[in-house]
Amino acid sequence: MQLPNPPLLLVTDRRQARRSLPEIVAAAMTAGGRWVSLREKDLAEDEQVVLVRNLLPIARRHGARLMLHGEASLARIAGVDGVHLPSGADVAAARALLGPEKFIGISIHTVGEAEAADPAMVDYVLAGPAFETPSKPGYGPEIGRKGLAEIVAASRVPILAIGGINTVRVAEVIAAGCAGVAVMGGVMRATDPAQEVGALVATLQGSVLSRARDRR
Repeated sequence: MQLPNPPLLLVTDRRQARRSLPEIVAAAMTAGGRWVSLREKDLAEDEQVVLVRNLLPIARRHGARLMLHGEASLARIAGVDGVHLPSGADVAAARALLGPEKFIGISIHTVGEAEAADPAMVDYVLAGPAFETPSKPGYGPEIGRKGLAEIVAASRVPILAIGGINTVRVAEVIAAGCAGVAVMGGVMRATDPAQEVGALVATLQGSVLSRARDRR
């Protein structure tokens, strides 16, 4: 399944957010974002479903995809466009539950996990932390550009980089072969999330075009 265009995944974290999640998602959509995943796993399932119902109309107005970080069963109940699974999750079970039309992604941290990602089951993988990030300090050593390139070379599915992503880092990870990026804290904490997303989208699209020209 083709990734959304632009391949920029906005992951929510209401604890870092300076505005309500609907406001931030609406701003991101206005600025050109077309892909969001609700990551509020500390909330009860019914509360997550309520948030989905607040965000889904915003996504639909912009032709965007809304996913859920967590369990495939909850993604199905919530009626979102797919699920993002944690490292080590049973992707085959998620695919069997959600069917072929839903997006499925999974977090990875190593080359071995990248090699194991099955394109018949997974649409993309999220590799991180790409760089040091204040959102998840101590979450693990940064992969870095070299490590991302090794992961890309080992993977049969598109790689998105997450962790410490900003407009400067976008160009680095695309040059390393990543298909796109995922962002969280930088947008959640932004005083102007639309400006932040707009800058990321512009840099991402420019970097993808530049890489395509280099390959000719």
